[in-house]
Amino acid sequence: MKGLHGLIFAYGKHLGLRELTERRSPASVPFGGRYRLIDFALSNMVNAGIDDVGVVLQGNYQSLLDHVGSGKDWDLSRKHGGLRLLPPFAVTQHRDDSAFRGKMEALAGVESYLEKIRQDHVVLADSDTVINIPLQEVYEAHLKSGADITAVCTRTLGEPDESATYFQVDGEGRITSTVFDVKEPEGLQGLNLFILSKELLMKLVAECKRTGHYSFRSAVLQGMADQLKLNAFVWDGYAAQIRTLADYYGRSMEMLDPEIRKNLFPRERPIYTKELNVASTYLDPDGGCINSLVADGCTIEGTVENSILFRGVSVAKGAVVKNCILMQNVTVGEDAELDAVIADKNVRITDGCTLVASPKYPMALAKNAEI
Repeated sequence: MKGLHGLIFAYGKHLGLRELTERRSPASVPFGGRYRLIDFALSNMVNAGIDDVGVVLQGNYQSLLDHVGSGKDWDLSRKHGGLRLLPPFAVTQHRDDSAFRGKMEALAGVESYLEKIRQDHVVLADSDTVINIPLQEVYEAHLKSGADITAVCTRTLGEPDESATYFQVDGEGRITSTVFDVKEPEGLQGLNLFILSKELLMKLVAECKRTGHYSFRSAVLQGMADQLKLNAFVWDGYAAQIRTLADYYGRSMEMLDPEIRKNLFPRERPIYTKELNVASTYLDPDGGCINSLVADGCTIEGTVENSILFRGVSVAKGAVVKNCILMQNVTVGEDAELDAVIADKNVRITDGCTLVASPKYPMALAKNAEI
C-alpha cells in the first residue's frame, strides 16, 4: 500500500508477564508454537502492501533484533525503505535512560525518522496484540470517513486494566468519549491500532513536545477530542492483547481451538515469522499426542495432551505433559509430570520431577532454568 507507512511500538516492559519479559521485550515473547508477538503486527502491514515499517525499540531488545534481523522473512529487506529498527541510541533528545512514558514521547524521540516518511498516512500499532486484520480495509474506511484519526476497536471487552482504552461511539462511527483505567468498562475496547496522516502526526508530536505531554490517549484522544474528528473501525474477528501471564496462558490455550486458528490464520493473510531449517518432529509409537500444537524438530516419547510445544522440545519416555506451553529447546526428563506449566526457552526438567499448577494460575519457569 503505497500511501501507508507502518510504525510499531516495541518498547516498554509489561510487569504482568513476569518471567517471560525478564530477558526480552513483550514484542519478542514466543506465541502459538512458532511465532513472536511482533510477527502479527509486521504481517498485517506486509499483507496490506506496506513497504516501509519502523520499529521503535527501548530496553531488552536483543532478542527482538535477533528475530527480525534485516526483515528478510517479511520481504522488508530493501535498499530503500523496508524495515528500520529504531533503538534507544537513535533517540537524540530523551530525558534519561529510563523507559519511554508514552507513545508521544517515543515518537518525539524518532522525530527525525518521521520527517523522512515518504507516505501520506501512517499506521501506529502496538507489538503485543495478536490480530490478523486487513489493514487495507481500515485505510479505505479512514479515507472515506474523512476522519483525522481512525482507531481500530473490538466489541469484545477484555478484563479491565490500566492499559485498556474504551470508546463511546455515535451512530455514524464517530468517537464521542475516550476513557481508561476504569473498573466497569463499556462501549468499544481499543486495540491500540490507529491510522492518521503524516502531516497530522508531525503536528501532534510538535505540540506534545511543546506542552510536555507524552501520552497519546490522554494528550490526543482525550485532550484534543474537540479539535479532531476521531472515528472507530470495529473489528469483529479475533484479537487479543497480551499484557499479563494470565493473558498469555489463556490466549495461547485458545490456539488449540480449530475455529480460532482458522480465524487468526486465514490463507489469504498469512502470518510470517523467522524461518528455521529443522528436522521433522518424531513421535514415538509408544507415546501419545492429543489435542496439541507441536512445532518442527520435537522428539516426543512420552505423553503430551492439550499443550503447545515450540521447536526442538524433547519429552522423554514416561513423561506426562498436560495443559502446558513449552518453548524452544525445553527438555522434559523421564517420568516427569507437568500440568499448567509455562517453560521458557532452554528450560531443563529433570527426571522424575513433578510440577503441577492450575490453569487459572499457571506456573512460569524462567529461561535457561533447571528444575
